[in-house]
Amino acid sequence: MPDDHRQRRLTAMRSCDRILSGSRPKTMRERLADVEAGGDLDEWPDFYGGGPVAALEERIAGLLGTQSAVFFPTGTMAQQVALRYGADRSGIPAAALHPLGHQEVHERHAYAELTGLRGVRSTDEPRNPTAAELAALGEPVSTVVIELPLRDAGFVLPAWTELVEITKAARAIGARVHFDGARIWESTPHLGRSLQEVAALADSVYVSFYKSLEGISGAVLAGTADLGDYARAWRHRYGGTLFQQWPAALAAMAGLDRELPRLPEYVAHARTVADALAVLPGARVFPRPPHTHQFRLWLPYPAAVLGEAVLALADRERIWFAGGWLDADVPGYARTEITVAEPALEWTAEDVIAAGALLLKEIG
Repeated sequence: MPDDHRQRRLTAMRSCDRILSGSRPKTMRERLADVEAGGDLDEWPDFYGGGPVAALEERIAGLLGTQSAVFFPTGTMAQQVALRYGADRSGIPAAALHPLGHQEVHERHAYAELTGLRGVRSTDEPRNPTAAELAALGEPVSTVVIELPLRDAGFVLPAWTELVEITKAARAIGARVHFDGARIWESTPHLGRSLQEVAALADSVYVSFYKSLEGISGAVLAGTADLGDYARAWRHRYGGTLFQQWPAALAAMAGLDRELPRLPEYVAHARTVADALAVLPGARVFPRPPHTHQFRLWLPYPAAVLGEAVLALADRERIWFAGGWLDADVPGYARTEITVAEPALEWTAEDVIAAGALLLKEIG
C-alpha cells in the first residue's frame, strides 16, 4: 500500500467517532503508554535477553503449556527456525505448506531462499489440509504447517475433531506439526478448546503480538526444551538476538492483559456484524458465520471507488466503515477484511446496516 494512501486512511480513521472495522490508530506517544502499561519502567531492561523479554517468554510458555518459548523480532524469522529445526532433526529437507499460507504468500519464500528447504503442497483447497490429503502426499516431509486461522482463505479454521485428525495424520507420515498461530489467540472459541489444549496438538507453535493483541512487534516460537535451545542459537545466527527489545515485550504484555480476555467477545460480535453486512445490496460475506473476529466482505464496486467512499463517509459523518479494499477474484467486486475489535462492540446490527447504506449513498 502506498504510504500516502495509508496516511490518508490513518488520519481519516483517527478522526472518526465510530469505527466498525479495526481499532483507532495510535500515535507513537500513545504506543509508549501501552509500553508503560506492560510493566514497571523503573526496572532494568533486557540485555540480549532476560528482563521483560524473559518474563514474556515465561508467560507465553505458561499460556500455551509448552516447555519453552523464545522471543523473535519477527514471525518470518521464527517460522524459518521452526521449519529448519524439523529438517535438521529428521534429515528431510521438505515441509508440507499451504499455497495460501504465510510462508508462501507473505515471507518471500524465506524457508527456501535462506534455509534451502522445499515446499510440498498440502492441498489446493482454500482451507487447511485434511487428514486424507496428508496421508496422500506421496513423499516424506519433515514438518506439516497448519495455519490457525488460514488468513488468506478468509480466516478459516477446521473443526476441533478435524484438527485432531490432521495432527494424527501428520505424525502417521513421520512429520512433526507446526502451528502458524499468529492469530491462534482468537481461534479458541471456534475450536471449543483452551490455548493449552490447542497448542498440545502441535510440536511447535508460533504466535504474534502485533496482530490481534495490538502490540508493537515481535513473536514467540514455543515448543520443547530442545526446540528452545535450537531456536536461541539460530535466532542469534539470523541476527534476531537484539541488544534490547523491552518496548515490544512490554507492549505485548499489555496486549495480553487488555486484548486477550476480550477476544471471545469480539468473535461473538463478529457474527452480528457479518449477518448485518450480508443484508447490504450485492454484499457477500465469508465465512458465515465467521470463525474468528475477522472475515471477508465483498461489495459490487471497484476498490478505488469504495476506498474513496469510505474516506468521504469518514469526513462527512465521522464514521469509519472499512479500509483496505482490493479488486477481487470475483468479477465486478472488491474485497476487504473486516476486523471486529473493541470499537465495534457498541454497534448494533441496525447501526451496521445504516452505515452501509450511507456508504452506498456516497457511491451514488
